[in-house]
Amino acid sequence: MAELRNIAIIAHVDHGKTTLVDSLLKQSETFRERGLEGETIMDTNELERERGITIFSKNAAVIYNGVKINIVDTPGHADFGGEVERIMNLVDGALLLVDAKEGPMPQTRFVLKKAIAAGHRIIVVINKIDKPDARPDWVLNQTFDLFVTLGASDRQTDFPVIYASAKQGKAGLTENLADMKDVAPLFDTIIKEIPSPSSDANAPLQVSVANVSYDNYKGKTAIGRVVRGTLKPGIVAWINRDGVIAQAKITSVMVFDGMGKRDVPEAPAGEIVAFTGIDGINIGETIADPNTPEALPVMKIEEPTVKMTFGVNTSPFSGKEGQYTTSRNIKERLERELQNDVALRVEQGASGEAGSGSAGENFVVSGRGELHLAILIEKMRRDGFELQVSRPQVIFKETAGGDLIEPFEEVSIEVPENMSGNVIEKLGKRKGELKDLRTENGISYLEFVIPTRGLIGYRNEFMVDTRGQGIINTLFLGYEPYAGDMVSTLHGSLVAFEDGLSNSYGLQAAQERGQLFIGPGIPIYEGMIVGQNAKPEDLVVNICKEKRLTNMRSKGEGVALGLDVPRTMNLEAALEYVGDDELVEVTPKNIRLRKLLLKEYERKRAQQV
Repeated sequence: MAELRNIAIIAHVDHGKTTLVDSLLKQSETFRERGLEGETIMDTNELERERGITIFSKNAAVIYNGVKINIVDTPGHADFGGEVERIMNLVDGALLLVDAKEGPMPQTRFVLKKAIAAGHRIIVVINKIDKPDARPDWVLNQTFDLFVTLGASDRQTDFPVIYASAKQGKAGLTENLADMKDVAPLFDTIIKEIPSPSSDANAPLQVSVANVSYDNYKGKTAIGRVVRGTLKPGIVAWINRDGVIAQAKITSVMVFDGMGKRDVPEAPAGEIVAFTGIDGINIGETIADPNTPEALPVMKIEEPTVKMTFGVNTSPFSGKEGQYTTSRNIKERLERELQNDVALRVEQGASGEAGSGSAGENFVVSGRGELHLAILIEKMRRDGFELQVSRPQVIFKETAGGDLIEPFEEVSIEVPENMSGNVIEKLGKRKGELKDLRTENGISYLEFVIPTRGLIGYRNEFMVDTRGQGIINTLFLGYEPYAGDMVSTLHGSLVAFEDGLSNSYGLQAAQERGQLFIGPGIPIYEGMIVGQNAKPEDLVVNICKEKRLTNMRSKGEGVALGLDVPRTMNLEAALEYVGDDELVEVTPKNIRLRKLLLKEYERKRAQQV
């Protein structure tokens, strides 16, 4: 058996994990002959490339000096933190990436805590040292303090340090960029510091399942680590999360090779494998020897904190832009998503939710955060689905004593100093509690603890308040006692009066009442939301109204109408905007906002009840 190393790459979002993996792949023996091109090679998903973040954990394997290194690239965003928790069971060590200017950030603390708790050896990589305002010494001190705070052992706090510029594909043992040539020092440190798997290949088989994916040709594929024994195709014992043992047959065993997988006749202890054949297998379960089945400790699957209602599109434009529009289509797609995403929950909705007429037409979908669910909606939209979704709502729970508890988040914010007062005021109204405030070089660093419901609808407002200069990061803390009622942050909407095409004359009259979301020449329907009212109440506007023509001319007649640029409402902005009586209509071509009840008399009648 060739020498083996299993490592995870962990970091805060946008600290350069995927870029560093690019350099490791390109400079390894595996890829040297292949002429690998491009950037963020591991971010193969279209959404990941557009957003510049890693959403799904990925596996790759490279050969360096005869040693096989299994690399797992993990997400840096808090909504996908569940991926990180599971990955720690696959590996024996981790590379912790820290930005040479920003230092350790909230998500750094989250992922590092998981790695330390697993007892892993950690190599600290101070990345982006080519930044003009890099301060590697300060970052190193902050990282050491973080290790101590999180209760790292003496051996873990005595961590090796590598300085790197992942973008340039260079790394070294000192912070002098001029002395660096390639990432070989990082490879050498991985081989020297990360232990090889200490597993018994002759003991009875045990495989932990850390991830699952779905392949159209091979079916459900489980990814895990051979804890002991040797995994071969054939009959095995499958132990589910409840401890129930069943006989199952594995049809193929694969190991990772470069960016892909290849079939092997067997996989020894310590190897990260993918295998197929068991359709019902799930994360946290165990594959064992059929003669002596022993279960591994069950991996905890993270609980969802936010829910939304997905329903069949009931607008007048229903069926015009999407390929899949029925409740059966939506149900099948959600069930398929459950195969890959264990942090997701799907339940049948109650009758009348999300504007649907019957209980069979809508589904309550729960996830780890707004972004988690927004990514799912975007994926469905790109697959040709047409649906409508409700406002995100937090999931409340009750303790054994009957007390109400709700999810809380830790929020870290960076804003120019002169804007910090506005941020503190806004989050204070949303039950945010300021825990820390410091100012460096004209930038204020704020830390809050806030109920998750206080953050819903705030991100867009935050970007407007800080003129795009602010950075906000959140981290799920857990469930705490209910924080009480919040000051209502209601908005008023400009609602279309009739079906038709928007035109400049009607829009000019409407824009005096608030901010528009659409321009001229857009098909609209009665009850569609076309803008935000300046006052906190809904206002019906006729944006299809045309100017009456006469045969009289006067001075100034025909002067071009001055229309403001409408606010672009992408999916996240729309989900943050909608109120309890509003919906987001999602189709492959458009994102529209609408009232739950489209007719004005229906809305008035509902208010009187």
